[in-house]
Amino acid sequence: LIFCCIYKNSPEMNKTLIILISLLLIFSLTGFSQEVDIVPYLKQIEKGESQAVKSILPKLKKDNPQSANLIFLEGVLTENGQEAVSIYQSFVEKFPTNSYADAALYRIYSYYYALGLYETAGKVLKNLTEKYPDSPYIKMAMSQEEAKQNESASEKNEIKEDSKPIEVKNDADYKFTVQAGAFVRIENANGLKTEFESEGIACEIREKNVGGTTFHVVYAGKFNSRSDAEKFLQQLNSRFNLNGRIVEKEKL
Repeated sequence: LIFCCIYKNSPEMNKTLIILISLLLIFSLTGFSQEVDIVPYLKQIEKGESQAVKSILPKLKKDNPQSANLIFLEGVLTENGQEAVSIYQSFVEKFPTNSYADAALYRIYSYYYALGLYETAGKVLKNLTEKYPDSPYIKMAMSQEEAKQNESASEKNEIKEDSKPIEVKNDADYKFTVQAGAFVRIENANGLKTEFESEGIACEIREKNVGGTTFHVVYAGKFNSRSDAEKFLQQLNSRFNLNGRIVEKEKL
């Protein structure tokens, strides 16, 4: 039908139509074909098939260099929490209207929440609420906030009921430790733990569930004073290129 119209119109009109049709074809080839449906790959990851998806990601990125969805998928596959947050943050800034933008913000929130950085997590949640008020992830995040508030209230009640000071009975008791990192994969957490132990650093791994995602948090060192913990933290961050923080034992 289009070509029939071209044939019947004047040469000038035909030329204009041909240009418009060419532009539409170029846009359809370079625009729509570049975005990738990543739902099947996300389902694979949920089934524990992350390595299979990771193996085909380079080819997907090569064949679809303009796909924003693949950037989000790369973030999901990134095992280091800090690196994943960096990918998600860049993704949200570059593609704020992408259908996975709210999911990226929620994953940033989950990471900070798992580390116990509640103030930072709260700022991310506020950003999520303001930019994507209809996002289903808001309800998931709010349930975490409510659980934290209930836990804090419970701790206060326990303190009121038993005001007696805790006596330190052995060397295993401590007041502060350093939270060195949080990982989705237990293998990565074990790797850091092994590295610490090879240096003679006492450490342990604890699980923390945020929005259905289990983080394996690595804690290193045990100290009775904050000053000792701060000195250790500086050495740890410098030696192992980390971004740890001091936490109180009672808040673990």
